[in-house]
Amino acid sequence: MPALSNADIMPASGWLSLRNGIVLIAGPCSVESRHQFMETAKQLTSGGKISALRAGVWKPRSRLGEFEGVGEKAFPCLKEAKEKTGIPLAVEVARPRHAEACLRHDIDIVWLGARTTVNPFMVQEIANVIRGTGIPVLVKNPVSPDLRLWLGAIERILDAGTSRIIAVHRGFNTHDNKNCRNLPLWEIPLELKKIMPGIPVICDPSHIAGNREGLAGIIHTALGLDMEGIIIESHYRPDTALTDSFQQVSPVEMHTLITKAEAFREQKDFSQPLEALRERIDNFDNIMLELLAKRFAVSSEIGRIKRKNGESIVQPQRQQAVQKEWMQKAGKLGLDPLFTGKLLQILHDESVRYQQENKNEK
Repeated sequence: MPALSNADIMPASGWLSLRNGIVLIAGPCSVESRHQFMETAKQLTSGGKISALRAGVWKPRSRLGEFEGVGEKAFPCLKEAKEKTGIPLAVEVARPRHAEACLRHDIDIVWLGARTTVNPFMVQEIANVIRGTGIPVLVKNPVSPDLRLWLGAIERILDAGTSRIIAVHRGFNTHDNKNCRNLPLWEIPLELKKIMPGIPVICDPSHIAGNREGLAGIIHTALGLDMEGIIIESHYRPDTALTDSFQQVSPVEMHTLITKAEAFREQKDFSQPLEALRERIDNFDNIMLELLAKRFAVSSEIGRIKRKNGESIVQPQRQQAVQKEWMQKAGKLGLDPLFTGKLLQILHDESVRYQQENKNEK
């Protein structure tokens, strides 16, 4: 079978039921017992339409001794849940034998987690297992903010002949995670959509926030940036969950979050081009502010190193080289040179101020 291309990717609406135009995948982080999964599935599907049930069968835990899922023992209750609800099932696969088991048990969708996407060898081995089956695949971004790894994983799945692919933005682990579990770094999924315009992208607010309080804002931002949907962790008794208890919500809470997000979209009237574009501008502004904060934090560290080494804070040769590079890139992007020069000067002056702080540091 010849390799598929980005143009062959099927829209999510072609193979999943949507809720008011968005993909909505929900379910517990882990399948813990038949009662737990069946009760969660019942509540999720009775509260409104969802596109698929997510179920963690094998759980890649960071520390030895943590709950790693029940494994293939989960499949009988998954089958029962599908028969009673009629909703497709999505299961994470982290190694080839996981994919083989999902195929044997007629699982509808598999997904590659962040720890798997980061390993091209493992992605390829899983792709080899599903080659020619056409099973839908969700591909989460890698743990690290590496767009090439994410693109590479999608390409390997495409090469295996699967056209039903969704990219999942679940945030990135970096040294400066403060207010969330994984930094969203929205510019990365936006760049993915630019490079592969046919790929549906949905957001995983559970793993970005790492808590219930931050879910609403992340969901609103994701939908405002034209992401096609949400995959969210939901447990019928989240406080008792064996994994990710802090970020899971009850089915009732999940439906409330999504209903509010839907109302938010309607209130903003995304059918009107002007309002939709203004919403995108607001989201881009938020991204720029996040990046500026990170940029000046690096400037402060550069200043500390310069002071330690007795170097001058202002270095004209470096400034000239940066200015030349900026102007070249700005020209290619169609930006006005005068504006670019003014912006660069403002950033340079502010960086100098950051580097001069704590100048009495020893």
